[in-house]
Amino acid sequence: MSVLGRVTRRLGHHRWFGAAARLLVPADRVVGRLTRGRVVALGLIPSLVITTTGRRSGKPRSNPLVYVPDGDAYVVIGSNWGQTHHPGWAMNLLADPAAEVDVKGRRVAVRAERATGAERDRLWQLLVTEWPAYRTYVQRAGDREIHIFRLAPTGRGAPDGPPSAG
Repeated sequence: MSVLGRVTRRLGHHRWFGAAARLLVPADRVVGRLTRGRVVALGLIPSLVITTTGRRSGKPRSNPLVYVPDGDAYVVIGSNWGQTHHPGWAMNLLADPAAEVDVKGRRVAVRAERATGAERDRLWQLLVTEWPAYRTYVQRAGDREIHIFRLAPTGRGAPDGPPSAG
């Protein structure tokens, strides 16, 4: 891991970091879209761009997210930088679990599975190993249960999977 990556992980616990990072998300979306997911979060931590269907608008909504790999799937967390409300993309996945991710220049169709119980505990450990500040975000979020999703490839664009029909 780079020195800048280590510094970023340390700073992630500070309230000002989350506020500043939220301001950079629109620019990160543009960079992620232009690079087809090859550069997200300045390449400092493993990141992807998820595209969900807006639960109210029905329109595609893209957001950059930190992820950890879990087999051929991607694990993401709706921490929303520790805010007391869920991020829109997480609510979109609860309404419609079909999504796409752009990761390392590859577009993959996925289906979101909300983690619960022992599986959630296992995935939580993977997430906090990658981004320790998630522990701080849980404290800030108060009583809100932070959703963890496992994004499983569905075929088209999936690693080692056959292309889907159509």
